[in-house]
Amino acid sequence: MYPFEIVRPSSVAAAVAALASSGGRALAGGQSLVGAMKLRLAQPGTLVDLSGVPGLAGVRRDGDAIVIGAMTRHADIAASAELRAAIPALAALAGGIGDRQVRNMGTLGGSLANNDPAACWPAAVLGLDATVVTSARRIAAADYFRGMYETALAADELIVAVGFPVPRKAAYAKFANPASRFALVGVFVAQTAGGVRVAVTGAASSVFRAKRLEDALSARWSADAASGVKIDQAGLNGDLHASPEYRAHLISVLAARAVAAAG
Repeated sequence: MYPFEIVRPSSVAAAVAALASSGGRALAGGQSLVGAMKLRLAQPGTLVDLSGVPGLAGVRRDGDAIVIGAMTRHADIAASAELRAAIPALAALAGGIGDRQVRNMGTLGGSLANNDPAACWPAAVLGLDATVVTSARRIAAADYFRGMYETALAADELIVAVGFPVPRKAAYAKFANPASRFALVGVFVAQTAGGVRVAVTGAASSVFRAKRLEDALSARWSADAASGVKIDQAGLNGDLHASPEYRAHLISVLAARAVAAAG
């Protein structure tokens, strides 16, 4: 490791000011950032520790949406009775992230700010057309994800919470890397007030919506309808774990499993 300063603000405003003045990085659960620092892939001179900022954690119902604080740990999201009653797909997604260490330290906001192309939360945010609430504004899911590890967040902007509209039905299915538990492919399906939405993570450089699956499931909501869709492999990831062709195949398979789980 190398020398760096840790700042522990006591409010969102103080955290934003610390980021603006130092040019540092926000520290949430540290599951991605600390590892990157150890490998010298990230070398911030200042870490702004958000663990002491009040009001950033918790799960609550707000009308037709569930609002989850940015500093809420994955394990707490998975255990939330309020969430399991309203959007059980999100509780199940959180319970399948990483291992016990990651679930007890990692946070929703940290995952979304990092925007790893194989992370699970981006699929839920895009699949449910969620709203990312920051220290400065509200960002629609379609406008938030910009590319690999890239988001709409400014350098001194913090995620405060995420609002997830309650769907009619939803489920998430992923084919997990056996070592990291990141998604080789993950598919979130939802019947929402605005129609059927299907979001895919792990298959490309950033999360994306699968229009052909959405059209097929809008016509007939069934596992057979999903499994019958052939996904174009163009633009999909290929690596030592899976080829683009295999990932394309997995998208339809996992969409079918998710539809079956949603009912």
